[in-house]
Amino acid sequence: MANIKQQKKRDITNNKSKLRNNSFKSSLKTAIKAVEAAVEAKDLAKAEASLVTAYAKLDKALAKGFVHKNNVARNKSRLAKLVNSIR
Repeated sequence: MANIKQQKKRDITNNKSKLRNNSFKSSLKTAIKAVEAAVEAKDLAKAEASLVTAYAKLDKALAKGFVHKNNVARNKSRLAKLVNSIR
């Protein structure tokens, strides 16, 4: 534990950011899994709706610096191919 007052404040702020970041990363994974589940169930309407949500989450993750741009591009491409496979 830190003895310096400012470092104690930073620890509190860092913990808040960590919780927020973990929550967002979890919701991103959930959005991706929703697309995969809809494709597996062969539900095109639900898959397309989930794809839009997943794209938005991926773009926001890129803007916030959670993931690398190549990771976003790879996931978008992979999900689009999945959805197109049931058309």
